[in-house]
Amino acid sequence: PPPPPPPPPSTSPSHSPVGQRLERRVKMSRMRQRIAQRMKEAQNTNAMLTTFNEVDMSNAMEMRAKHKEAFLKKHGVKMGFMSAFVKAASCALLDQPVVNAVIEGNEIVYRDYVDISVAVATPKGLVVPVVRGVEGMSLADIEKSINQLAEKARDGALAIEDMDGGTFTISNGGVFGSLYGTPIINPPQSAILGMHAIVERPVAIAGKVEVRPMMYLALTYDHRLIDGREAVLFLRKVKATVEDPRLMLLDI
Repeated sequence: PPPPPPPPPSTSPSHSPVGQRLERRVKMSRMRQRIAQRMKEAQNTNAMLTTFNEVDMSNAMEMRAKHKEAFLKKHGVKMGFMSAFVKAASCALLDQPVVNAVIEGNEIVYRDYVDISVAVATPKGLVVPVVRGVEGMSLADIEKSINQLAEKARDGALAIEDMDGGTFTISNGGVFGSLYGTPIINPPQSAILGMHAIVERPVAIAGKVEVRPMMYLALTYDHRLIDGREAVLFLRKVKATVEDPRLMLLDI
């Protein structure tokens, strides 16, 4: 018998796939291109190594809670934790000057001043304005400078000179909830300190378990210049100074 005729074409509407898989191309901004170039340059040039420690934030948080209103009233800026870390890093850089140094050709350039770049996230990308002369600044001076630079960064008003010439960088991923990370050196510097989120954790204190507000710290450094000993001592100095801010007053 002859084969049956083919079925008539369906008149029901065709169904498109659920959801659409679209792509779009956007030209990279000049800032993003520059950031990408500098990050890859750091990776290709430096022998990067990261060492870690943790800091008990109890005393710093107590000091802030106790004096924040008086601090705001006198200085016109809020007391944050960044100023304590910037000042602690300054003390540690003076204590371990090789971390504040840089390789230029076949020479090592040591600086007896401390200019700290503070990473600030903006809608256009990460920028690192510089707080200059930190070694001679008070916590209030540092807070004022950071606030002014952060405001300029958010308004897109930073000039090249605001971001040029830092000797060390501090990045705070903790503001976004980062618990742990390895920051990338900001060339041509030789090291960067990474701050992270403050999280309550059980720790051993004098043989007893206590819950303390703890923060992990990370120091990424150029191992061509900085040995592990200097890196660890630097990070221990930052830890000790933040845990006991009186060390900044005593200069020890």
